[in-house]
Amino acid sequence: MNALLVLLLSVFTLVQLNCENLFDCTHDPQKADQEFLPDAAKHWTVARYWKKLNRIGQEIIACGGEGSVWALPDVVALCEVENDSVMRDLTRRSLLRTARYEYVMTHSPDRRGINVALLYSPFTFSLLKSYALRIPPMAGRPPTRDILYVKGLTAAVDTLHLFVLHAPSKAGGEVETRPFRIAVARRLCQSVDSIRRLEPHARILVVGDFNDDGKAESLQLMAQSGLTDVSLNACGTHGAKGTYRYQGEWSCLDHVFASSEIADKGVSCTIFDAPFLLEADEKYGGWRPWRTYFGPKYQGGFSDHLPLVVRLGVSSSASSNPLESTE
Repeated sequence: MNALLVLLLSVFTLVQLNCENLFDCTHDPQKADQEFLPDAAKHWTVARYWKKLNRIGQEIIACGGEGSVWALPDVVALCEVENDSVMRDLTRRSLLRTARYEYVMTHSPDRRGINVALLYSPFTFSLLKSYALRIPPMAGRPPTRDILYVKGLTAAVDTLHLFVLHAPSKAGGEVETRPFRIAVARRLCQSVDSIRRLEPHARILVVGDFNDDGKAESLQLMAQSGLTDVSLNACGTHGAKGTYRYQGEWSCLDHVFASSEIADKGVSCTIFDAPFLLEADEKYGGWRPWRTYFGPKYQGGFSDHLPLVVRLGVSSSASSNPLESTE
């Protein structure tokens, strides 16, 4: 038990999750959020909203592991969350409320009102500062989502610099929208370089939905900035080969990049694909994430993305759940 306690205290767990349109039911007159209102075509009712909040809370809690080795994730990076109202409900009123998470988030100029946020446990992560990085205007593109920067202290890795991003989608064509994702990556790399000029051995994590996979240029820019994609070979234990599935094909749109000060000292990254997060893919076979909506049709699931679970301070010989080795 003493060995287990020491390991629990030394391993720092991060979860990254795209929540799939976590909107409240109230119209913001400054945003184009009419799609998610009770009288809209999707019938986004209060009941569906609270079901979604509790689904996300259940998912986050489950990412902490199983049985005697369960531990609440220390930080949780979220994409596609609307506003403070949603985050207060998630952290203070949903079934996640007993975790006592605090949060910081962006307030982006995105026309739909989409933002990113970071939940953190004040018991294991001490927030030092946070702010949003605005993406310069891009010709032919509406304002996009800010990048969230967070700096804090944790017993596992001392000072930690975290970036949470949600890059522009491929809607309108991959080639046509590629420059927008590259622009976001360049803005982020500028901030990483600025940190390193002041702190050459900084411990840096970049997490989020990049809307790119494989050898995309936006991801190559991360590598050129000295960051390692520790999620590159991540897979699930129930068949998931990526965090997102489209027309029967898995892809990893979500990524976690780490500086060498983290990547070289033990990191495990897995896709959390517990059976309750999956549904049968009747058209293409196999399984896919159990999402909230499939097109306009309500499914009542969790999200169209699966979460990444990253553990820092893990030996290279550790299993997919590194805490299992203590038994």
